[in-house]
Amino acid sequence: MGRVLTAIGLMSGTSMDGIDIAVVRTDGDSIVDRGPSAGYAYDPRFRERLKQGLEDARSILKREERPGTLADLERDLTLRHALAVRMFLQENNILPDNVNVIGFHGQTVLHRPDQALTVQLGDGELLARETGIDVVYDMRANDMTHGGQGAPLIPAYHAALARGLSKVGEIATPVVFVNIGGISNLTYIGAGEEIVAYDSGPGNTLIDQWVEAHAGIPYDQGGMIASEGGVLRELADRYLSHPFFSAEKRRSLDRNDFAPPAAGDASLEDGARTLAHVTAAGIVRSARHLPANPATYIVCGGGRLNSVIMSDLHALAEAEGARVLAAEALDLNGDSMEAEAWAYLAVRSRYCLPLTYPGTTGVSCPVSGGRLAAKPGRIAAVS
Repeated sequence: MGRVLTAIGLMSGTSMDGIDIAVVRTDGDSIVDRGPSAGYAYDPRFRERLKQGLEDARSILKREERPGTLADLERDLTLRHALAVRMFLQENNILPDNVNVIGFHGQTVLHRPDQALTVQLGDGELLARETGIDVVYDMRANDMTHGGQGAPLIPAYHAALARGLSKVGEIATPVVFVNIGGISNLTYIGAGEEIVAYDSGPGNTLIDQWVEAHAGIPYDQGGMIASEGGVLRELADRYLSHPFFSAEKRRSLDRNDFAPPAAGDASLEDGARTLAHVTAAGIVRSARHLPANPATYIVCGGGRLNSVIMSDLHALAEAEGARVLAAEALDLNGDSMEAEAWAYLAVRSRYCLPLTYPGTTGVSCPVSGGRLAAKPGRIAAVS
């Protein structure tokens, strides 16, 4: 494999809450040395602009289109990422010249896998100019070009983490990494490092939308609102009977594939409680499509901080003979794992290593991906 590079990963996912940053030193394969990480929240006004961006993106038919507010939003979002990088480097006493590459996810505003269409706002060329660091971005598109769903991309990194955990005998296998972000997704690591991955259903998005609409707050911190409510079985069954959970062909989700309940369907508390249950139950139901029953679930992403989701997931998984662990129980960072993954994937992209596989996105063959924006003044190269 190639030499070890220092990479920064930038993740702003479907939850639209801010920017996660993490440093990883890696060869893009077996060496993974996790460094510092941080999160930088978006201000409320910018979050409103992102919501408008989701509406404007509905009319997109080609990936390069930027109707309505999207062109200005893309520039401002990129500049916020550049500022976050500069702050992060300063806070951690890291010189830009000591960073080889940035893995830039951008903000997903549209994801239609059935149309081979995915749009992540983010100008990699502008970010490279602003930071003075090479940038790899737009990592999903090549997967779609080769017949994949364009998501999830994090499984390659999950597999690298699982290799490290198995060496010290910390987990029973098969192991499934669960990322509960705006959308939840699973990565199965089986015998012989077999990798299977797919989206498992709504994560935090429906809960966030519900409590913002009915309580004026961006999310249910720790599951406090849900803890005061009860599960409305008819409402929960309405979600869990969705064909997504029973279809043999797994597909990636857009945040608009599931809508929050109507205003009259539930009280604030019962709605939050029911949606938390749907998140947990969706994970376990989707896991039934895996090659074998999981022995261990490792949970990362913001949803692991919702005690109600985690309590339901523990109970449902235990009923099927599996153990649930938060990432931190294994000395992993559940907040920064996606950002770490984007750093890892950027290095894999530089070395033309696969980012996705037939078992993770349905792509026709293992493919690499990403576009390279060289920092000003030179053509980026890897030796």
